Amino acid sequence: MHTITYTVDDEPQTTTSHELNANQILSSAGIDIASHYLVQIEGHQRESYQNKGDQPIHMHEHMKFISVSTGPTPVS
Repeated sequence: MHTITYTVDDEPQTTTSHELNANQILSSAGIDIASHYLVQIEGHQRESYQNKGDQPIHMHEHMKFISVSTGPTPVS
């Protein structure tokens, strides 16, 4: 079975699934899906999966994701 390596917040993750949804990607990285959503980064493009946690994502090698908190932003 082929293992796919990708990153979430620069932390390496692996899967053998060809398709995961945003919530599965966050959960497998140990991120709370109730307070975060996933953003895929490709070059200068960003694709947000906010409110689309169940949307399937076709996984391939070296994909890059970041998690974004939906909680209140602290004001400095």
